[in-house]
Amino acid sequence: MAASELYTKFARVWIPDPEEVWKSAELLKDYKPGDKILLLHLEEGKDLEYRLDPKTKELPHLRNPDILVGENDLTALSYLHEPAVLHNLRVRFIDSKLIYTYCGIVLVAINPYEQLPIYGEDIINAYSGQNMGDMDPHIFAVAEEAYKQMARDERNQSIIVSGESGAGKTVSAKYAMRYFATVSGSASEANVEEKVLASNPIMESIGNAKTTRNDNSSRFGKYIEIGFDKRYRIIGANMRTYLLEKSRVVFQAEEERNYHIFYQLCASAKLPEFKMLRLGDANNFHYTKQGSSPVIEGVDDAKEMAHTRQACTLLGISESYQMGIFRILAGILHLGNVGFTSRDSDSCAIPPKHEPLSIFCDLMGVDYEEMSHWLCHRKLATATETYIKPISKLQATNARDALSKHIYAKLFSWIVDHVNQALHSAVKQHSFIGVLDIYGFETFEINSFEQFCINYANEKLQQQFNMHVFKLEQEEYMKEQIPWTLIDFYDNQPCINLIESKLGILDLLDEECKMPKGTDDTWAQKLYNTHLNKCALFEKPRLSNKAFIIQHFADKVEYQCEGFLEKNKDTVFEEQIKVLKSSKFKMLPELFQDDEKAISPTSATSSGRTPLSRTPVKPTKGRPGQIAKEHKKTVGHQFRNSLHLLMETLNATTPHYVRCIKPNDFKFPFTFDEKRAVQQLRACGVLETIRISAAGFPSRWTYQEFFSRYRVLMKQKDVLGDRKQTCKNVLEKLILDKDKYQFGKTKIFFRAGQVAYLEKLRADKLRAACIRIQKTIRGWLLRKKYLRMQRAAITVQRYVRGYQARCYAKFLRRTKAATIIQKYWRMYVVRRRYKIRRAATIVLQSRLRGYLARNHYHRILREHKAVIIQKWVRGWLARKHYKRSLRAIIYLQCCFRRMMAKRELKKLKIEARSVERYKKLHIGMENKIMQLQRKVDEQNKDYKCLMEKLTSLEGAYSSETEKLRNDLERLQLSEEEAKVATGRVLSLQEEIAKLRKDLEQTQSEKKSIEERADKYKQETEQLVSNLKEENSLLKQEKEVLNHRIVEQAKEMTETMEKKLVEETKQLELDLNDERLRYQNLLNEFSRLEERYDDLKEEMTLMVNVPKPGHKRTDSTHSSNESEYTFSSEMAETEDIPSRTEEPSEKKVPLDMSLFLKLQKRVTELEQEKQVMQDELDRREEQVLRSKAKEEERPQLRGAELEYESLKRQELESENKKLKNELNELRKALSEKSAPEVTAPGAPAYRVLMEQLTSVSEELDVRKEEVLILRSQLVSQKEAIQPKNTMTDATILLEDVQKMKDKGEIAQAYIGLKETNRLLESQLQSQKRSHENEAEALRGEIQSLKEENNRQQQLLAQNLQLPPEARIEASLQHEITRLTNENLYFEELYADDPKKYQSYRISLYKRIIDLMEQLEKQDKTVRKLKKQLKLFAKKIGELEVGQMENISPGQIIDEPIRPVNIPRKEKDFQGMLEYKKEDEQKLVKNLILELKPRGVAVNLIPGLPAYILFMCVRHADYLNDDQKVRSLLTSTINSIKKVLKKRGDDFETVSFWLSNTCRFLHCLKQYSGEEGFMKHNTSRQNEHCLTNFDLAEYRQVLSDLAIQIYQQLVRVLENILQPMIVSGMLEHETIQGVSGVKPTGLRKRTSSIADEGTYTLDSILRQLNSFHSVMCQHGMDPELIKQVAKQMFYIVGAVTLNNLLLRKDMCSWSKGMQIRYNVSQLEEWLRDKNLMNSGAKETLEPLIQAAQLLQVKKKTDDDAEAICSMCNALTTAQIVKVLNLYTPVNEFEERVSVSFIRTIQVRLRDRKDSPQLLMDAKHIFPVTFPFNPSSLALETIQIPASLGLGFISRV
Repeated sequence: MAASELYTKFARVWIPDPEEVWKSAELLKDYKPGDKILLLHLEEGKDLEYRLDPKTKELPHLRNPDILVGENDLTALSYLHEPAVLHNLRVRFIDSKLIYTYCGIVLVAINPYEQLPIYGEDIINAYSGQNMGDMDPHIFAVAEEAYKQMARDERNQSIIVSGESGAGKTVSAKYAMRYFATVSGSASEANVEEKVLASNPIMESIGNAKTTRNDNSSRFGKYIEIGFDKRYRIIGANMRTYLLEKSRVVFQAEEERNYHIFYQLCASAKLPEFKMLRLGDANNFHYTKQGSSPVIEGVDDAKEMAHTRQACTLLGISESYQMGIFRILAGILHLGNVGFTSRDSDSCAIPPKHEPLSIFCDLMGVDYEEMSHWLCHRKLATATETYIKPISKLQATNARDALSKHIYAKLFSWIVDHVNQALHSAVKQHSFIGVLDIYGFETFEINSFEQFCINYANEKLQQQFNMHVFKLEQEEYMKEQIPWTLIDFYDNQPCINLIESKLGILDLLDEECKMPKGTDDTWAQKLYNTHLNKCALFEKPRLSNKAFIIQHFADKVEYQCEGFLEKNKDTVFEEQIKVLKSSKFKMLPELFQDDEKAISPTSATSSGRTPLSRTPVKPTKGRPGQIAKEHKKTVGHQFRNSLHLLMETLNATTPHYVRCIKPNDFKFPFTFDEKRAVQQLRACGVLETIRISAAGFPSRWTYQEFFSRYRVLMKQKDVLGDRKQTCKNVLEKLILDKDKYQFGKTKIFFRAGQVAYLEKLRADKLRAACIRIQKTIRGWLLRKKYLRMQRAAITVQRYVRGYQARCYAKFLRRTKAATIIQKYWRMYVVRRRYKIRRAATIVLQSRLRGYLARNHYHRILREHKAVIIQKWVRGWLARKHYKRSLRAIIYLQCCFRRMMAKRELKKLKIEARSVERYKKLHIGMENKIMQLQRKVDEQNKDYKCLMEKLTSLEGAYSSETEKLRNDLERLQLSEEEAKVATGRVLSLQEEIAKLRKDLEQTQSEKKSIEERADKYKQETEQLVSNLKEENSLLKQEKEVLNHRIVEQAKEMTETMEKKLVEETKQLELDLNDERLRYQNLLNEFSRLEERYDDLKEEMTLMVNVPKPGHKRTDSTHSSNESEYTFSSEMAETEDIPSRTEEPSEKKVPLDMSLFLKLQKRVTELEQEKQVMQDELDRREEQVLRSKAKEEERPQLRGAELEYESLKRQELESENKKLKNELNELRKALSEKSAPEVTAPGAPAYRVLMEQLTSVSEELDVRKEEVLILRSQLVSQKEAIQPKNTMTDATILLEDVQKMKDKGEIAQAYIGLKETNRLLESQLQSQKRSHENEAEALRGEIQSLKEENNRQQQLLAQNLQLPPEARIEASLQHEITRLTNENLYFEELYADDPKKYQSYRISLYKRIIDLMEQLEKQDKTVRKLKKQLKLFAKKIGELEVGQMENISPGQIIDEPIRPVNIPRKEKDFQGMLEYKKEDEQKLVKNLILELKPRGVAVNLIPGLPAYILFMCVRHADYLNDDQKVRSLLTSTINSIKKVLKKRGDDFETVSFWLSNTCRFLHCLKQYSGEEGFMKHNTSRQNEHCLTNFDLAEYRQVLSDLAIQIYQQLVRVLENILQPMIVSGMLEHETIQGVSGVKPTGLRKRTSSIADEGTYTLDSILRQLNSFHSVMCQHGMDPELIKQVAKQMFYIVGAVTLNNLLLRKDMCSWSKGMQIRYNVSQLEEWLRDKNLMNSGAKETLEPLIQAAQLLQVKKKTDDDAEAICSMCNALTTAQIVKVLNLYTPVNEFEERVSVSFIRTIQVRLRDRKDSPQLLMDAKHIFPVTFPFNPSSLALETIQIPASLGLGFISRV
C-alpha cells in the first residue's frame, strides 16, 4: 500500500523542533495527495499548521504504535528513523530505567551517572550460557555472545567500545573483562583474571585525567587482547595503547587536570618513602596548577595512590621499580618549574644553582652543568661541520616541555611493557577476545592535530562497521534465498582517501615537515591548492586562511592548522636525550633503549598524543643515516601504520559493537538531553545502522510467529495445514504491493512500515470485534435490565395494592375498636368519679372518728398515770416517816443499854479487888489443867491431820480465794458501774426534762426541716437522676474502655504471638543459616578434594610411570579422620608385643571354637561390667547429691581400713600371679618345638587351659568379695539401734522433795500434775515406738525369710547352670540385692538424717573400692583378650605349619581328643561374616560395580546398606576394631569413587544417597542409645552394637550424605535448567492467550512448541521421573520432600530471574500463563502428597510476580494492594517488574512513572535485600531425620546376583 494512505485522521507523526529535536503531533484530518499543509494537534494541547517542503514534499515521520515503544531492539520498530530511535531510547532510559538497548548488532549503552545493581555475580550467572536475543540487552550479553562464538566458531573476537569522553567506555570495557574473568576462570593458579582487572588502576592513574566533560577521562586508546587456552580459560592478556595525549603533561585548560598520577604523588608527599622526592602541594608545580582544579570531588588521591601501588605489586612491579617510576614523575614536575632568563632575543640562560633544576638532576642522576647547558643550546649539524647555537627563551621553554612530554611518553611505554610482561603466559594461546576502548568522534570549538587523528581513526572504524553490517545483511538475505539488491549505504572511503591517500592531508603534512622552512600557513595553502573545489568533502572557511573543514561521516569539523607541523614532527633535542642516557639512575637509560630498537608500539611519540604500534623495526646495525631516517618518522605516519595494524586485527576477528552515549553534560542521573543524544547517535553510527536496515527489509517474522500474531486477520477457510502457504495467501490479500514483502525459507521479510500497517489492520479487526462484542453485551445487559425493571414494577404494584387493601381493613377495624373503647372509657370515667367521692367520704369519717377516739384515750391515760404517781408518792412519804421513827427508837435503846453497862462495870471492879474472889476462882484449876493437857494433845493430833488437810485444801482455797477475789473485784466494778449508772439515770432524768423542752422546739423545727427535706429530696432525686445518667455514661465509657483494653490485650497478644513467631522463624533461619554454612563448607571441601584428586592425576600423568608393584591409595579427609576415630580399649598401661605377619589364607580352624567361645564370654562379661558400672554411676550420683547436705563426716572404722588394705594386697597378689602365668604362657607358645605343640594335651594347650581356669577362679574371688561386702552392710544395719533419752521418775521425785524442803508446796502440787501428764505422754510415745520397732523387726524377719528363699532358689538355679553362667547369674543377683538393700536403708533412716548420712558415706566408700576393683578386673580382662588374640594367631600359624608337614595318613592315625564344640545357633542373628582378604571383593561387588537400576527394580530398597551394616555388626561382635575401621573407610571411599565416576547420573546419585542414609539410620537404630532403641522391637534391640561407639563415623556418614545430596541437587539442576525457561515462560500452555510481538534482528526463541522444544509437560514428566526413581530407591519420605522443595525453588528462581531480565515476558497474558503453569506444578505436588514439603512456598515470589503482572496498576489503592500482596518480592524486584511491564495489545496500558514512584515511596521503609535476582544456585540446608527400619535383619536374604557368595551368615 502507498505510504500516504497511512496519514489518516488521528495518525501520529514526528515533526522537527529546535528545543526537543523532535516533537509528537496528531493529524486532525486525513492527508490527500497534493496537500501542502497538515493540520496537527500537539501533545501540549496546541493546534499547528505544518507546511510541507515544496521541493521534496516529504511527509513527517510516522510514529510507531505504542506497543512497539520501549522495545529491546531498535530494529524491531516498524518505522525506522531518527525520532523513533530517539524516543525509544528516551522511554527506556527515563521511564523504565534501562540503560542498554540493541540496535541490530550494536549495543547502545547510556551512562546513568548512578550505580545500578545490575553487575553482580548473580547477573553474570543469569546471562552465562544464554542466547543474546533471549535476555534483555546488557554488556554481559555482548560478552557472552563473544565468548560463545569464540568457543563455537573457533574464531577470535573483538568488542569495540566507543563513545565520547564521559559516556562510560572504560566502565563498559571493565565490565566486559570482569565477565570473562568470572565465566571462564583462570587456567593457572596465578589468578590471571585478577591481574587483568588490576591493570585498570595503573592505566587509569597514568593515562586518565579530569576534563570538563569527565572526571576520569581516558586520554589514550587501548586494545586489550585476553588470551584463552583450548579449554577457553584465561591464560594471559596483552595491551596495545594508542594516541596518548602528551600535551596534557605540560598544559591543561581551565577546570581540567593533568594525569591522576601527579596529584596522587603530591597527596602522598608526606609519606616517609616519598620525602626524597621533595614534593609538596600540587599548586606548587607549574605542570599541575594550570587548570586551577587540583581536587576532584569525592576522590581521595592518597587512597588512589595506595590502590595504584597495590596494583603494581600484584602485577609484579617491585618496590625499587615503583620508586624509580615515582622519581621520574617527580623529576618531570620539578623540570616544569625550571625557569629561563633572556640574555638577548636569541639566547637565554638558567640562573646558577637553580633549585628546581638541581632537584631534577639529583632525581635523574645527571650532571647539573651539562643539563643546564643543553637546555639553553642546541647542536646543528651540516655536511662538513657541527655548530652549537644558543636558543631563545621561548624555544628553551618549548624544548623543556618537549623533553618532559618525551620522558612521560617513554615512562608510559615502559609501564605498558611491564604490564604486558606480567600478563604474558607461557602457555600457548589458543584464541583471544579483544576489547577496544577507544575515543569517539570529537568536535570542539578549536580542533587541532589530536582531534584530526581521533576522527581519522573513527572514520576507519566506521568504515569497518558499515562493511560488517552490510556483510551481515547480505548473509541473512542469501541464507533466506531472497533476491539480493544492492543497498545504497554511506561509504566513507572518499573521506579516508582524503586523509591517507597519496597527496592526501597526512601526505602533504609529512612533506611540509620535511621542508626546511615549512610552516602551518604554507601547508594550509597546499591543502587549498590540492583539494579545494576538487573534493566535495574538503572546504575552506570563509573568514580564515589557517583552517580547513572536512565532511566526516558524523558531522563537519573545522580544524585549525596552527601547531599541526610541530606536533607531527615531535621535535626533541638529541643532546638532551644523550644526557639522560648517561644517567647514573639505572632505570632512566632503560626508557630510551627503544630509540634504537622499536620493539613496542609505545616507542613513537608526539607532542600531542602517542600512537603506539606493534610493527617491529630492525635494530641499528646499518648506516647512521638510516638510524636518523628512522628516528625522523612523523607522528602522522606512525599513527596511520598503527591504525592499519588495528584494522587488520579487527578484520581478522568477529567484531561486537558497544556504543556509549552521554545523556547530558552535567552528569545528572537519569536525565536525557535530546540534542546531545542525537549528536552522539549520528556520530557513533547507530543511525547509519538503522538506515541500512530500513533500506532493505528491516522487519522479519518466522511463519509460525506471523501466523500466531495475525491469525485474527484470517478466515477459517484461509487456514491450511501448511503454515507457509497460509501466510503467503493471506499476505497477498492484505498487501497488494508485492514489493513490500519477500518470502524466505523460514522468514517473511517486510519493508519499513508494513508491520505497522498490519498492526493497524489487526487493531482495527480487534476493535471491530470488540465493538461487536460490546454491542451485543450492552444490548443483553439493557434487555436484562428492562426485564428486571418490569418484574420490579409488577412486584411494586402488587405490594402497593395489597398495602392499600390492608390499610382500608385496618381503618375499619380501628373505627369499630374506637367505638368500643369510647363506651368502656365513658363507663370507666363515671365509675372512677363515684369511687373517688366515696373514698373521700370514708376517709373523712375515719379521720374524725379516729380523732375523737384518740382524745378519749389520752384523757384516760393521763388519769391512770396520775393515780400511779400518787400511789408512789404516798408510799415514799410513809416509808420516810417510818425510817425516821425507827432511827429514833434505836438511838434511845442504845443510850439506855450504855447506861446499864456502865453500872455493871463498876460492880465488877469492886469484886476483883477482894481475896475471896481469887480463891473461888482457883478451886478445881488443877483438874482443869489436866483436862486441858489431854485436850491439847488431842488438838495436836487434830492439828497434824488438819495441817495435812490444810496442805490439800490450801491450793483449792487459794484458787477459790482468787476466784472470790476476782468476783469481788468484778462486783466492785459492777457496783461502781451501778453507782455511775445511777448518776447517769439522774442526769438522764434531767436531760429528759431538757429534751422535753427541746422536743417542742424540735417539733417546731421539724416542720421547717421537713419542708427543707422535701426540697432537698427533690434536689437529691434530681441529683440522683443526673448521677444515674452520668453513671450510665461512665458505664458506657467503662465498657468502651474495657472493650479497648480487651482489644489492646488482643493486639498485644497478637503482637506477642507475632513476635514469638518471628523470633521462632528467626531462630529457624539462624539454624538453617548455620546448616547452610556447614554444608557449604562441606561442598567447598568436596570441591577442593576433587581438585586435589585432579591435581594428583595430572601429576601422575606429568611425572614418570610409577614403579611396578607400587599402588597409590586415595587419602581423603574421611579416611584420615576415621583412622583415629575408634580406638579399642586394648591399648592400656601394658605394652603390646609386636604383631606378627598375617596368617595364611589356608588357616585350619582347629581348636579355635574354644577361642571364639571364650571371646564371646569376655564380650558378655564386658556388657555386665558396663551394666554394673552404670549402676555404680547412678549410686555415685545419689551419694554426691546427699553429700551436699552433709555437715560432718565420721571417720572410718579401723576394721574397715584393715579389711580394705588386706583386700588390696590380695588383689595385687592375684594380679602378680596372673602376670606370672601369662609370662609362662608366652614362653610356652614362643617355643618352636615338635608338631605336637599345639595339639590337645600339648604344653601350650595345657598352659592355655590353666590360664582360662585361673580366669574363672578370679571371677569366683570377685563373687566372694561382693558377698563379704553384703555381710558388712548387714552387720552395719544391725549395729544401728535407736536410743531413748527420756528421764525417769526418780529424778522427778527428787525434784519434788527439793521443792517440798523449800516449802514450795503449792507450786509443787501444780508441777506434780504437769509431770504426771508428761509421763503419761512419754509412756504412750514409748509404747508406740516399741510397737513400731516390733513391726519393723517382724517385717525384717519376713524379708530375711524371703531373701533366704530367693537365695535357695538362686542356688538351685545356679547349680543347674553351666559353670560359665554361674558367675554372671550370681553377680546379677548381688546387684539386685544391693539395690533393694539400699532402698531399705533409705526408708529405715528416713527419720534420722545423721545416721542415714553416716550410712551413705560408708556406702560411698565401699562403692569407690568396688569401682577400683572393677577397673582392675577390666584391665585384667582386656589384657587376657589381647593375649588370647595373640595366642590364637600364633596357634593358627603353628597349625598351618603343622598341617603342611603332616601327611593325610598321619592325621588319621592321631588320636582325637575331646574338645568343646560350640552349640549351633538355631536362628539367624542378623550378622554377615567375611574374611579380611575378601573386603576389597565385597566393596567391589556391592558398591563399585553395582548397577542401581537392577537393584532398585528386583531387590528390597537399601539392600547394600543392610548388608554393609550386618558386616559391621559381625566385626563389632568379634570386637575387631581394625576390621570395623577398614570396612567403614573402604565403604566411604568407594561411594565417593562411584559418585566421582558416575556423578552426572541421577539414578546413581539417588541410589547411593538413599543407601547412605539407610546405612546412617542403621548405625543409629542399632547403636544401643535409648533415644533410638525406643523405636525398635525387642528382637531388634538384641541386635544392637555391643563393643564400639560409632558416633563419630555417623558424623562422617552424615557429611557424606550431605555431599551426595548437594551433588544430587546439581544433577537435577543441570537436567531441569534447559527446560525451565522454555516450559515455564516461552511455551504457550494456554494457546492464543499471548500474542507474539514484532522482534528485531536478534530473534528470541520461539514460544510455539516445535519438535525438541521443552514444554510444561516436559518438566512434569521429568519431575515424575525424579520422584519415581527416588521412591524405587527407598529414599526417606522427608528427604524426598526436601528434594522436591529444592527442585521447585530452582524452577521458581530461574523463572523469576529470566522474567526480571526479559521485557517481552512482562505482560498481562504472560502472567496468566505463569499462574496456570504454577497451578499445574501445585497439582503435581498434590498428586504426590508433597504439599506439606514447603515446595509450594518456594514458588511464592513467582506467583506474586505473575499476580503483579495482572493486577490493576493505576490508583493509590492499587499501590497499597500491590505493597501488601507482594511481600515475598523485594522492592527492587517489584519496581523492576513494573518498569518492564509491556502491553502486548493496544488495549492494555503502560504503568505510569508516577505510579512506580508511589510504589517506591510506600516500600521505602521495607527492609529487604537490594539484590535483584534470586540466587538460583542456593541449596537449602538438608537434614536427615531418623527413620528406623521395621525390617528384621535376620529375615534379609542375599541374592546370588550380587556375587557375594564368600559371605556367610552367622
